[in-house]
Amino acid sequence: MAGPARSDAINDSPPRSTGLTRRGPRRLTGSLRARVIAAATGSILIAVALFGGAAVMLVGRQLHSSLDRALRQRAEDVALLSVSAPAVLTAPGALESPVSGRQIVVEVLDAHGRILARSEALGAQLLPQGRLEREAIGTGRTGFEDVSLDGRQFRVYAAPIADAGGPAAGGAVLVASDESDISQTTSHLIVLLVLSGLGAAALAALAAAGLTRRGLRPLRGLADAAEEIERTGDPARRLPESSARDEIGGLTGVLNRMLGGLERARATERRFLADASHELRTPVTTLRGNVDYAVRYGADPEILAELERDATRLARLVDDLLALERAGEASPREKLVQLDELTRSAVAVSGRAQLGTVDPVTILGEQEALSRALANLIDNGLAHGPHGGTVTVSVTASDGRALLRVSDEGSGPDPADHGHLFERFWRGARATEQPGSGLGLAIVAAIAERHGGRVTVEGSTFTIDIPGATTRARPQLRAALPRSRA
Repeated sequence: MAGPARSDAINDSPPRSTGLTRRGPRRLTGSLRARVIAAATGSILIAVALFGGAAVMLVGRQLHSSLDRALRQRAEDVALLSVSAPAVLTAPGALESPVSGRQIVVEVLDAHGRILARSEALGAQLLPQGRLEREAIGTGRTGFEDVSLDGRQFRVYAAPIADAGGPAAGGAVLVASDESDISQTTSHLIVLLVLSGLGAAALAALAAAGLTRRGLRPLRGLADAAEEIERTGDPARRLPESSARDEIGGLTGVLNRMLGGLERARATERRFLADASHELRTPVTTLRGNVDYAVRYGADPEILAELERDATRLARLVDDLLALERAGEASPREKLVQLDELTRSAVAVSGRAQLGTVDPVTILGEQEALSRALANLIDNGLAHGPHGGTVTVSVTASDGRALLRVSDEGSGPDPADHGHLFERFWRGARATEQPGSGLGLAIVAAIAERHGGRVTVEGSTFTIDIPGATTRARPQLRAALPRSRA
C-alpha cells in the first residue's frame, strides 16, 4: 500500500523570476494601444485616399466630358450657321454667345485655312492651327486637342464645314474654352478630401484611443495582479475576475485555473519533500544509532542484522524515489511488449501468485517499467490480503485496450480511502503497521499514466488499463509487427 503524508513543514524556495517587470505590462498594453490606433488611422487614411483618388478622377472626367459636349455643340451650331446664314458670322457679337454658362471662343476658316470670322473675346490672339485644322479641312475628321494660349490651358475642338456654298464651304470651325475652372475645381476637391481625410483620421485615432484604453483596462489590471503574484511568489493569489464574457474574461479564467494547478503542484511538492525527508530520517537515524552502538560496544550479530535491514530499507526507498521520478518523464521509450509473457514471468518470480485468464496481448511501452508496476501490485496484494493467501494475475483485451488485473483474497481497501490510494507516502490509518514506504501504488499510477492509461480499484482488484498496440497505431508498431504471409 502507499504511505501517508506526515508533515507539510518545508522551507519555501525563493520565487523564481518570470521575466515580467514593472514596465513590461505597461509597455505591452501601450504598444498594443499604439498599434490599434495606428491601424485605425491608417485604414481611414487609405480609405479616404482611395475614395479621394476615385472621386477626383470621376469628377475630372465628368467635367471634361461636359466641356467636350459643349465644344462639340458650339462647333455644330457655328458650322450650320456658316452654311445657312454666312453673313451672320461677320455680325458683331454673333460668335460670343456662351454655351452652358461657359465662354467659348470661335474661329471660322475657309477651305484654304484663312480666317473668315472669329470671336471678339480672342482679341489679338489666334487659336493654334495645325493638325486639327488640316484634318478637318482635308479629310473632314473631327478631333480634340489641349493647347496653351497666353499661359492658360485651352481645350480645342475642330469640325469640318459642309461644302454647300458660301465663303466657308469646305472649311473648318475651331472652338476652344479655358480649362482653368476644371483645374481649380479638382484642386479644391483634392484640398477638401485631404482635410476631410485628416479630420476623419484624427477622429478615428481619438475613438480608437478611447476604445482601446477602455478595452485594455482589464488587461492592465491582469498585468498588475500578475506582477504582484510574481513579486510575492504566492500562487494562492488569484487574478481579478472580469464580469464581461469576452476574451479577457476567458483568459482570466484560464490563468486562474493555471494558478490553482500551480498551487496544488507546489503543495504536492512540499508534501512530497516533507514525507521523503521523514521517511529517509527514520532509517538514517536508526543506522546512526546502530553504528554508534557498534563503535562503542563492538559488533553484535543482532546489531549487524538490524543495520542490514535498515540499509535495505533505505536502498529500497531511494530506489522507489528514483523509479517515481523516472516514471514522470515525458514519454516512454516504446517497444513491443508481450503482456502475457511479462505476466507469466512476474508470477513465476513471486511464488505466491497464480495465473488467471491470460490472453495474448501486445502493447507499446517499457517492459522494465511495466514489470515493476505489476510486481508492485502483486506485493501490495500479498501484503494486504489474508495471511497465507494468494494473488491472481490476469491479462485480457477489451475494445482495443489491455487490462492487467491483480486480485487478492481479501475485501480490498476501504472505499473511503480510494481517493488517497495512489498518493505518495500514503499508507492508510494504520501507517505504523503497514510495510513499505508508501510509494508502491504511486509508482504504479505514474507508470500507467506514462503509458497513456490509468489504474482503478474495485474491491480487492487493481486494474491497469492502457491502450493496446492496435489502438495506438503507431508507425513503429506497424514496422515492427511481423508481416502475414499469403
